[in-house]
Amino acid sequence: MKVLVACEYSGRVRDAFIKKGHIVTSCDLLPGEGEYLGQHHQGDIKELLKESWDLIIAFPPCTHLACSGARWFPEKKADGRQQAGKDFFMGFVLASAPRIAIENPIGIMSTHYRKPDQIIQPWQYGHGETKATCLWLKQLPKLKPTNIVEGREPRVHMMPPSKDRWKLRSTTYQGIANAMADQWGKYIT
Repeated sequence: MKVLVACEYSGRVRDAFIKKGHIVTSCDLLPGEGEYLGQHHQGDIKELLKESWDLIIAFPPCTHLACSGARWFPEKKADGRQQAGKDFFMGFVLASAPRIAIENPIGIMSTHYRKPDQIIQPWQYGHGETKATCLWLKQLPKLKPTNIVEGREPRVHMMPPSKDRWKLRSTTYQGIANAMADQWGKYIT
């Protein structure tokens, strides 16, 4: 199966699918990380979206879409940043792949586009944190929890300010990446 993992610098989802035997490319404006760096395209996603993919998993930036930043919505709406974020998100919705998953936190896409198909939490996949994560799915089943754990704390939300806070907050949990590769990979193949 040929998979595009869009807006992922960490390589966690890409690497999880590669380990299951799939042909995978990740793409982000940031340099790639992870085990299979040769499968990372640093640059604009638009050209890659023109290619043929069996599955696209997208993690569009939530900076202008997430409810956690609602106090800045009037400013972002006025200067066009919010519309640009919506348009970028919708570019994945309209992509030609037969199967698509789009990930984002709780935010305005639930009303601008539609409600998500599923909301997952890291604690359902082996991580003791809370971080509600929405999934909009096209021709994919909902993810099933793989390892429900205790110790549910909002660690990501409570991170102290730092130069890398935004990057740390956006990294996909390994348990969720593994569940995507295992469950969606088996479903499609």
